[in-house]
Amino acid sequence: MTDRSVTRIRWLAVLLGWMACATAFAQLAQPAAPSADASAPVSAAAEGVWAAARPSLLQIRTLVQAAGRQSSIGSGFLVSADGLAITNYHVVAQYALEPKTYRLEFARPDGAQGALKLLAIDIADDLAVVKLEGADLPYLEFDPVAIVGNLPRGERVYAMGNPLDLGFTIVEGTYNGMVERSYTERVHFTGAINPGMSGGPAVTGSGKVVGVNVAKRLDGELVSFLVPSSKVAALLERARKDAPLTLAQVREEIGRQLLAWQNDFYQALQSQGFRQTTFGPYQAPESAAPWFNCWAHTNAEQTPRPRAQMDSSTCMSQSSLFIAEDLESGRVQLTHAYVHDVDLNTFQFAAFLSRYYAGASTSGAWSRKRMTRNECHEDFVAPADTAAAPVVHAAWCAHAYRDFAGIYDVALVTITQDRNKEALISRLVMQGVSYDAALALAQRFMGAILWTTK
Repeated sequence: MTDRSVTRIRWLAVLLGWMACATAFAQLAQPAAPSADASAPVSAAAEGVWAAARPSLLQIRTLVQAAGRQSSIGSGFLVSADGLAITNYHVVAQYALEPKTYRLEFARPDGAQGALKLLAIDIADDLAVVKLEGADLPYLEFDPVAIVGNLPRGERVYAMGNPLDLGFTIVEGTYNGMVERSYTERVHFTGAINPGMSGGPAVTGSGKVVGVNVAKRLDGELVSFLVPSSKVAALLERARKDAPLTLAQVREEIGRQLLAWQNDFYQALQSQGFRQTTFGPYQAPESAAPWFNCWAHTNAEQTPRPRAQMDSSTCMSQSSLFIAEDLESGRVQLTHAYVHDVDLNTFQFAAFLSRYYAGASTSGAWSRKRMTRNECHEDFVAPADTAAAPVVHAAWCAHAYRDFAGIYDVALVTITQDRNKEALISRLVMQGVSYDAALALAQRFMGAILWTTK
């Protein structure tokens, strides 16, 4: 060891000695912190809510018939003394779509277990009513203030369920009103909802239900969502009044609800109309509906410098319908990209557009089990007034839903054909739409691609 190494070690020892002395002095100079009391009670409000609600909670399990093992789990809660209970549709979807493969069971916090019967579903609001055998069962009631939408923002709310099969829990958070810019009504709950809690109740300090746990944002912290209690109460009333679903009717009922939902949604979309946005020499349509979020992107600052610059805008509806693990429906997306060359010749620019066009002309992921193969048709479309709008090369692609007649996923892609070194690429994607509604919106979309007014 060198003298320099020894000197460094000595200085390190001195420094550590000073640090130890300073720490000891600080501990002497500061009053001692009170010791933690392991028996200190939790929040009196949370403790009371939990004690009152716990007997009404359920874990809901979907089991593979042949193996007798759970395939998925969720939560639920009793809403009547005779065994009616609420959960999410997505919690029971496997069983609803394939009752010969799966079965439903419940487990209560006291260890009781048994079979569940599916009575009613609401796919638009992601709800289901199930029933277990029993009498004089403990159950939760709905908050009348929340049902009429008058619960104050900032109200303390408690969400309950069985996250990740770890056991029943209670989570404290706040009520933040209805989610803005969303076609589907959802309550914004600031609290932690985790997988397995779906279908569980969210209640006020008085133990009254204000909503049902349904989802969370994966790209945020404590941003979660509840189905409003008004939707739950409406489905429960329908389940009590109507005959219960038979398993043979479930697919037909899902298809009926899908058709009804898309009819209302696309009528609302048409009534909202389009607003025009400028992209270079073009005007492009974006939906004026308030439930669309739009974001812009550019590759102008990329390294290495791009050979063609692309400035784009994507607007997407916040609606989404869970149908099955491999089938999500209900979204609409509009994308426009203004492309112009940086150092490409005419032939190279055309080749660049062709590659982009080929990759953009499908309607997204394809589930062979749920959908037919993508079928496309391409053509050149000239407007009646070429002084107002450019000629476009258009591709129309569609998948049909195998289980639900009359429902499609559709994509329309257009590329302007009027200039050698600049173009507008537009795309309209519609999920869960009837063919007539898709054609009507697509025609209006294409008719709104115009020249910029000078």
